[in-house]
Amino acid sequence: MKLSAGLLLYRPVPGGVEVLLVHMGGPFWAGKDDHAWSIPKGEYDEGEDPAAVAVREFTEELGDPPPGGPTLELGSARQSNKTVTVFARPGDFDAAAAVSNTFTLQWPPRSGRFQEFPEVDRAEWFDLPTAAGKLVKGQVVFLTRLADRLAGSDRGSEGGWPGDEVGFAPLCRPQTSPSVDEEAASGRSAADPKEPR
Repeated sequence: MKLSAGLLLYRPVPGGVEVLLVHMGGPFWAGKDDHAWSIPKGEYDEGEDPAAVAVREFTEELGDPPPGGPTLELGSARQSNKTVTVFARPGDFDAAAAVSNTFTLQWPPRSGRFQEFPEVDRAEWFDLPTAAGKLVKGQVVFLTRLADRLAGSDRGSEGGWPGDEVGFAPLCRPQTSPSVDEEAASGRSAADPKEPR
């Protein structure tokens, strides 16, 4: 089983929060929008620190490191053939300025022609209900976990949670609750086997 770690950045907006997602690059994802976005993430080897990997992959896919701050652990979930571990952190980021690293792919298939494509072709902030429809299905569970954490279901004995000191208000669970399809492929296919590492 492959291992992957990601960082879900969130920021306050009136009535709740927004999360920063990335649209997966490459020809397979071109023109797709629903369930074609991802938490910035990437693969790592056994023994590596997943929290450090999440920061590293965020930096590679968006071109700049995430802002520092308190970090929430949102646990792990299975997505296709890998186990994804996600962390969340409050902060802001200029999505329009994101510049991704690239990967090489033979395209069209069996053409003998290799082209470079960005790992992610854009980044954008979404409220939680909208994000639930954008994310690949195997990652939607992390939105629910984030909402639960911020709403206070996992608060400590003092009733606080990371982000209080920067004025984040509690929010409700996403209004849409798509079922988590543990076997849902992130969209990978023989035509384009690449997804964010």
